[in-house]
Amino acid sequence: MKTFTTLFLLLAQCSMVFAQDRLADIAPIDRKMRAIDSISLVRISEHEAVAADLQAPAASLYPTWNNDYTRSYDVTLPSEYRIDLRDFHMPCDSRMVTSHYGYRRSFRRQHYGTDIKVFVGDTIRAAFSGKVRVVEDQGYRKGYGKYVVIRHPNGLETVYGHLSRHLVKPNQIVKAGEVIGLGGNTGRSTGSHLHFETRFLGQFINPEKLFDFEAQDVKGDFYLFCSNGRGTLLAGNNIDGGEEEMDEETAKALMAKEAESEAFQQKKMQEMRAKSRTHVHRVKSGETLSSIARKCGTTIDKLCRMNNIKRTSILRPGQILKYS
Repeated sequence: MKTFTTLFLLLAQCSMVFAQDRLADIAPIDRKMRAIDSISLVRISEHEAVAADLQAPAASLYPTWNNDYTRSYDVTLPSEYRIDLRDFHMPCDSRMVTSHYGYRRSFRRQHYGTDIKVFVGDTIRAAFSGKVRVVEDQGYRKGYGKYVVIRHPNGLETVYGHLSRHLVKPNQIVKAGEVIGLGGNTGRSTGSHLHFETRFLGQFINPEKLFDFEAQDVKGDFYLFCSNGRGTLLAGNNIDGGEEEMDEETAKALMAKEAESEAFQQKKMQEMRAKSRTHVHRVKSGETLSSIARKCGTTIDKLCRMNNIKRTSILRPGQILKYS
């Protein structure tokens, strides 16, 4: 009996030691699982925060949401606001700016956006993730023609004008780079192009202060909007507004770029013709499809097919036509 009791006690001690060893082995695994669970929870939380931002983008800045008015706000502008540009995607593949932001002497009115050369049917994409606010068609020879307005969580609203077709609907969530329409020549336009605007609480910002269309990139990670009109680009490692404004030489270069003449734009058009396989012709006053076809060594049918127009279409001076 003594022998049996001794054996029983030894087995019990061995079992306890084995169980403690197993618990010691499992403990690191439990800690790892808890760490993984914590990371997953953080990611889920971040994902939910992003989704909420897209459902009601910049809700703390804009008092209302409507699908009717392109620009109508009753707000008090903040003296400063940091706009995050890091999520940017170019609205089109074209690198050629045909008309800059600023006053147009020929039309005697202000031009509030940047015109980028695109052809009818070219893909137009959302510049940032956001929510579509306005999808509208102002009709022939009026305003933006077919256009889209998107509000973004960073506080900006972007406008895409003169489209040939809408590919989004009001209140639709879009991601940066997602297709929203096709390039065109609708509205008050003298040739197929994308009219691209950037606004903050209804205030126009020159897109070329934020984006380098030729390099297809942003000019800084952040833009510090100032209600006095003097905005500042900020680098990623200086997001608290401590960076000084652009130096005088850079500022002069930017002003010179914005003041480029029609002659310079014509030179850029010639460069595009030389580099591209697609040959284009700028319509002059009095020209017809027949005279253009003879001049370019092609046919009227080919001109209509390549430019998605009809024989009866009215040609406007300055309009760009592909002919080969």
